[in-house]
Amino acid sequence: MTQSAAPQRAAVWFEIPVSDLKRGMAFYGSVLQAELSLDETGANPTAVFPSLDPMQAGHLYPGKPATGGIGPTVHLAVSDPIEAALERVTEAGGKVVSPVITIPPGRFAYCVDPDGNSFGVFV
Repeated sequence: MTQSAAPQRAAVWFEIPVSDLKRGMAFYGSVLQAELSLDETGANPTAVFPSLDPMQAGHLYPGKPATGGIGPTVHLAVSDPIEAALERVTEAGGKVVSPVITIPPGRFAYCVDPDGNSFGVFV
């Protein structure tokens, strides 16, 4: 068996299912203070998160996870104090479900969006 080189990135794309694409765009746009762009070029419309690297980005899509179950937790970067981002989560209809957790690379907290998806905000 030949060993191949490790990929440059472990994660390359994420998808978050939402029941209402416009509401999802408004929620995540408010939390991140960034506009998601609507892409209607594929089989289904998606709302793409802003990213400088298109190979490390993601989108919202209308529907449910392919497995029909629960999935991983995506952590999204915010640029201002995490406490301000957590206020925006609540104001936009989500829930903060953990205290702020400090680790060597930064600070984060777990949250849940209006569709029940787990996500984290990270500074």
